[in-house]
Amino acid sequence: MSMLDTVIKPLHREGWRFLAIFAAATAGLFWLHPVTGWIGVVLTVWCYYFFRDPARVTPQREGLVISPADGVISLISEVVPPAELEIGSEPRTRVSVFMNVFNCHVNRAPVAGTVKTVAYRPGRFVNASLDKASEHNERNGIAIEMADGRPLGVVQIAGLVARRILCDVRPGAVLAAGERFGMIRFGSRLDVYLPPGAVPLVAVGQTMIAGETVLADLASDEGLRPVARA
Repeated sequence: MSMLDTVIKPLHREGWRFLAIFAAATAGLFWLHPVTGWIGVVLTVWCYYFFRDPARVTPQREGLVISPADGVISLISEVVPPAELEIGSEPRTRVSVFMNVFNCHVNRAPVAGTVKTVAYRPGRFVNASLDKASEHNERNGIAIEMADGRPLGVVQIAGLVARRILCDVRPGAVLAAGERFGMIRFGSRLDVYLPPGAVPLVAVGQTMIAGETVLADLASDEGLRPVARA
């Protein structure tokens, strides 16, 4: 990989329209004044960076649950999953990944399997890092049935400045682990509802890479890992 490849990344198809708008606005800002024009350049580069869609290398071993989003683990808790997921009323471990406006916002399937449910719910737009965002914010839930029949839930949650959840899959779709399934525009969060008994291998504050970082290993009986903060 060249140095250029580490900087220049593919652009998600959703980004082309916004990039064109930002570029056109920047041309107008240069017409007004060079200083405002360069501010427009910075914002245009940020727009490109926001909609980047880099390739990822996903671990494929059976039982691994992969992070569906770039960002930071903001919450790990035992909760009843949203009813619209239709994966039962038993409490599950929920792992929440918070994405700020500088993270890549392309969402990827945490496991391989068949999409059983896709359920959109309107709601508010409070800070996605807050626990109440799972219940009150606009969200889109997906239930994925794995090869062993166990369901796993993943929920896209709009944030304080996010105003559009995009989901490209429908019930019956077959997903590979790490496969792209949607994105959320401008800051948001993803919740993963692990199967009952699953233990997360991550900690609050840990940085995630979508399609690469392992959240849990369903084939392992390892307990919660100790963590140390440097």
